[in-house]
Amino acid sequence: MKLKRRKIEIKLSQQQQQQTSQIEKRPESSTVPFTGNITIDLDQIRKELGHNSDVIFREFYLGNTGIRAAIIFLYGLTDKEIINKYILKSLMANFPERHNHREVSLKEFITNQALSISDLTEVNNLHDTVSKILTGNTALLVDGIQEVIILGTTKAKARNIEEPVSEALVRGPRIGFTETLSDNTAILRQHGCNHNLSIIQIQVGERSKKELVIAFINDIADPALVDEVKKRIKTINIDDLPESGYVEQLIEDNYLSPFPQVQNTERPDRVFSALMEGRIAILLDGSPFALIVPVTFSMLLQSPEDYYERWIPGSLIRLLRFLAAFLSLFAPSMYIAFISFHPGLIPTKLALSIISSREGVPFPALIEALIMEISIEILREAGLRLPKPIGPAMGIVGGLIIGEAAVQAGIISPIMVIVVSLTAISSFAIPQYSAGITLRILRFVAMFCAAVFGLYGIILFFLILCSHLVKLKSFGVPYVSPAVPYRISDWKDFILRMPLSMMKRRPKMLDTKDSIRKG
Repeated sequence: MKLKRRKIEIKLSQQQQQQTSQIEKRPESSTVPFTGNITIDLDQIRKELGHNSDVIFREFYLGNTGIRAAIIFLYGLTDKEIINKYILKSLMANFPERHNHREVSLKEFITNQALSISDLTEVNNLHDTVSKILTGNTALLVDGIQEVIILGTTKAKARNIEEPVSEALVRGPRIGFTETLSDNTAILRQHGCNHNLSIIQIQVGERSKKELVIAFINDIADPALVDEVKKRIKTINIDDLPESGYVEQLIEDNYLSPFPQVQNTERPDRVFSALMEGRIAILLDGSPFALIVPVTFSMLLQSPEDYYERWIPGSLIRLLRFLAAFLSLFAPSMYIAFISFHPGLIPTKLALSIISSREGVPFPALIEALIMEISIEILREAGLRLPKPIGPAMGIVGGLIIGEAAVQAGIISPIMVIVVSLTAISSFAIPQYSAGITLRILRFVAMFCAAVFGLYGIILFFLILCSHLVKLKSFGVPYVSPAVPYRISDWKDFILRMPLSMMKRRPKMLDTKDSIRKG
């Protein structure tokens, strides 16, 4: 039996070696050049793409010259009107029988006089040609011309520019990014005439190639930060990047931290404001969410609307968000600690009221809180997955019914329902969804610490959390800056939002080229 198994293993290893040697002998498509013979070149492309039913091969002659030509394009991703009107008609019907070979070559005549297409490039290998065809461009092959002419005929399906779905707003521009990268870069350009806005395009993905854009203000952003962002993006080694969340996870500093170290947003005004501070934006084709780096914790509790209102209401709303974040994280754990360990710290009348409301409840405070918190989280997730018209109503009605039924059954005390409701409402006040998820996760850790050690456990958890935040960095910038390290000038836009006339400098933490805000 062992001998038979050994023979099978040897045979499998030999087959693997043969396959490996065949792969090594096979030339890569990126190194396969074109010959200029249209028959040979078309055969090469057919071997790569001929098995796809949506790849169209159209052969024809250049007018009455007898010169063979062919176009290859992807059905559904290309604009057939452009192909018919500006390519085939120009090369078949309007192509002159003779042109002056002494003045220009055939390739120069086609590219400079025959074709009325603005987006036109030349490639000379199979890999680049196939990649361009699969992204919606049209490849033109002409007998006798070694290079393949790539014509920009992409016509991708895209939705209209609409108001951001994930970031509701009261005041501000009602425009959000879309899944089309060219539209998103155009939105940034349209935001304001700034010749220093630099947009660098990089291709990402090993098997499925996608375009990614790095945007920054050239005379503001720190060059070292720009280089670091480029370096991290170029080291991404993955088959496909379907959404910018993949990029976010692959370039962050500490993947073990529950806190997001890259900010995502659908709002162009938030992105442009970050660029003017010296930060960098990352946009991926196919995703309406732009990424902003570096990020600090205070940014996750801020909204562009803070700057659209006057500084006093803007500061009060921001303070309210900090309070909501604290309640979202610590309200259930404080309830557990006071009820289980420190009832003497509760005022007498309130303590008597709580004791009477808990009479007959069979579970300790921790189990009581877990039942309600888990129920709320399930309802929240169910509300997101349900169809839009019934999702919010189902979440509200479900919460009311479950809470009322649990109280009537004597499983949960009324005070617990109040605490959990306050916690859930506070978590909705956080403008960044990813930051809200983080606080929801840490809330359960704080509850267990309170159940074991009481207030001492909450304090210990808070100290560990602070030490982690102090050590955490986002692209070299301290996560809790400007609190640590302490920078008094950056506090003008931290917990409070000072008047715009007082915020004359950009954040020192970003080490920008130009630290003074003009105007």
